[in-house]
Amino acid sequence: MNFWFLLLLGLATYLMVQRSALGITRTPVWLLWLVLMTPALLLTGWTARYGIKQPPPPSLIIGSSIVCLLLYWLLFQRGRTASTDKQTEPQTPKPESVIHPTAEPVPVRPIEPTEESQLRNCFPWSVYYIQNLEYRPQAIICRGQLRTTPQQAYQRIKANVESQFGDRFLLIFQEGINGKPFFVLVPNSQAASAVNQNKTEKLTRPGLALLLLITTLFTTTFVGARISGVELTTLQSNPQILLEGLPYSLGLITILGTHELGHYLTAKFYKIRSTLPYFIPMPFFLGTFGAFIQMRSPIPNRKALFDISIAGPIAGFIATLPILIWGLAHSEIVPMNDKMGILNPDALNPKYSILLALLSKVALGSQLTAKSAIDLHPLAVAGFLGLIVTALNLMPVGQLDGGHIVHAMFGQRTAMMIGQIARLLLLLLSLVQSEFFVWAIILLFMPLVDEPALNDVSELDNGRDILGLMAMALLIIIILPLPQAIANLLQI
Repeated sequence: MNFWFLLLLGLATYLMVQRSALGITRTPVWLLWLVLMTPALLLTGWTARYGIKQPPPPSLIIGSSIVCLLLYWLLFQRGRTASTDKQTEPQTPKPESVIHPTAEPVPVRPIEPTEESQLRNCFPWSVYYIQNLEYRPQAIICRGQLRTTPQQAYQRIKANVESQFGDRFLLIFQEGINGKPFFVLVPNSQAASAVNQNKTEKLTRPGLALLLLITTLFTTTFVGARISGVELTTLQSNPQILLEGLPYSLGLITILGTHELGHYLTAKFYKIRSTLPYFIPMPFFLGTFGAFIQMRSPIPNRKALFDISIAGPIAGFIATLPILIWGLAHSEIVPMNDKMGILNPDALNPKYSILLALLSKVALGSQLTAKSAIDLHPLAVAGFLGLIVTALNLMPVGQLDGGHIVHAMFGQRTAMMIGQIARLLLLLLSLVQSEFFVWAIILLFMPLVDEPALNDVSELDNGRDILGLMAMALLIIIILPLPQAIANLLQI
């Protein structure tokens, strides 16, 4: 292994462990780092001993990775348990971690002392037995014992709070680090001006959305023409050759737009205020930085969080499939060469991805052999980027769609652990495919904490859990390389 790559990998891993473990577990950061770096150190030692011509046995890397992941989890949990046991009361998130962005900070006590009895009356003993109230300038934390289902408790207490205090508060229901659910009342300072705000402020700006779409259409067409092999120096004499970039442009915009429309329409279904999809034009590289929507209302529960989050990747993937298959069918087969890589559309080895290899075999049939690479048609480039966008968004980390999905499926605490493991696995995968290293670094600096839904305790139904697992399986078959046994079976 290259020394500098190992150094960068070690530094990235240390920063990842420090950012995610420091203050949460008593296990030393250096020990957790050493456990995570063991597979890379073993690979380096093997290469130093036997050279690059004799690759290490797969069982060495895979086995050590599994063992180190289990050991990391055990050390992390043991240190976290020890840290919790030393406290006089269960550790809970800081108030800032439960404040929803729709609630602005207020510098005073949220309720008057005379109103405390009204607040306590909102928690019937048969629903949620209140034990103590903690006052913060930005929140009232209500701790107690849950005596019914989370959904029934939230609906009942929300109705009681609204009957006593109107729309003064947003009610958030979360699970603490100790596993016990608690309620948080956040002053809803926007409620008083909500009516006037709706009259004066237009949330959706169709003119801006259309302008960005047209600009992105131009920049992606320009990049698409270059991908098609057009000599840009001849544009002045023959501007019509710019139209050669339209297949790439329209394909990529269709995929990105469908992805964001999936989020947008699902948010509308749940009556969540959101903007129209906005594209981000860029005159180089891919021609765009993607697209996004903004949601201006709190998400009511984990069910809505799941549906909104998974709708984008599913819609984008459905749009990607026909574009990619048509593009692959019209691509050219070229011999393998030294310039072949996952980011080289002129000589792409489809075996870098399980799903890409399967789709390539379907589209190209017997033309695709074990010694073939693919010179991608511009529309196939757009479809391939669609796969990458789907995989990137499905990564179960922080505020990515995948992070929202695992948060909705397993809760905030477990989602943070899954996100940490996902970042580690991507770093390990970069040992095999160095193109993932930059991606792993980006995820390294992405926070693992996701904003809670208002009811962040009620769990999903089995159907959504299965759909979420299928989405994670889709992520795996996109990013993992094709195993040699399957490649032999497919004769590629």
